[in-house]
Amino acid sequence: MELIALRTFQAVVEEGGILAASRKLNTVQSNVTGRIRKLEEELGAELFFRKGRGLELAPSGRVLLDYARRMLQLERQTANAVRQVGESTGELRIGAMETFAALHLPNALKGVRASHPRMEIRVYTNTTSTLTEKVLDHKLDCAFVAGPIIHPELRFEELVVEELVQVHAAGTDPVMLPLIMFREGCAYRTRAIAWQRKQGHALSDAMEFGTLEGILGCIAVGLGWTLMPRRIVEQSAHAADLVIEAVPPDIARIPTGMISLREGPRMPVLKTLSDGVAASARCPLAA
Repeated sequence: MELIALRTFQAVVEEGGILAASRKLNTVQSNVTGRIRKLEEELGAELFFRKGRGLELAPSGRVLLDYARRMLQLERQTANAVRQVGESTGELRIGAMETFAALHLPNALKGVRASHPRMEIRVYTNTTSTLTEKVLDHKLDCAFVAGPIIHPELRFEELVVEELVQVHAAGTDPVMLPLIMFREGCAYRTRAIAWQRKQGHALSDAMEFGTLEGILGCIAVGLGWTLMPRRIVEQSAHAADLVIEAVPPDIARIPTGMISLREGPRMPVLKTLSDGVAASARCPLAA
């Protein structure tokens, strides 16, 4: 079973068909079709059901997809680990919550770039829930999420304890305002809803935004309130228009750290990255 065949199979699944997979892999459709057919012959199983002009994963295909992702991830990690001994080359796919990326990643990535100058770095931002799924699906090498994360397949390395604070505009009463928060899957959202209920807010409705500045911008003009890491609020361009109020420790304190898969060799660059984040967290002026 060749890795190129597994890579082709994964591309067909993730891109939704032969044509899209051929474009992603920069090859012709006949090569994609041939590799899939050869893979089915080797395994003695049908991987897709053909429905008209589309494809649907067969049960055997669903099983193979999980193993293919693991094998391709292990191949990437092994190649990167060997390369880093000498030339520090390879690709690092990092996930992070938007607030974490704003606070801690810039200086940490600067350190990675200095120590591994030929490393190609890709950064994705999303909610803790989505990032965790992407690490488990071998789509990210690591992610910085709100924890603690307890999962048999994941390592969780706590790096910083963020302090969440209640934020609203000067002259407004948060009890009478709607909650403004990130989309479903955000760990801060869960804390904010719990605090909203505990306080008995008059309004239980909420507005969702996908960006940090969108949330703080709306709050600054009095449209709502939220819970946000203190340092994010203090460094925001809207800080002068915002009121920060402390909340109880069980709501405020949220451990945050790096998750990565337990299986396979740990990429050396991950230690450089986590050390950089830890140093950023210790520096009150870090961006």
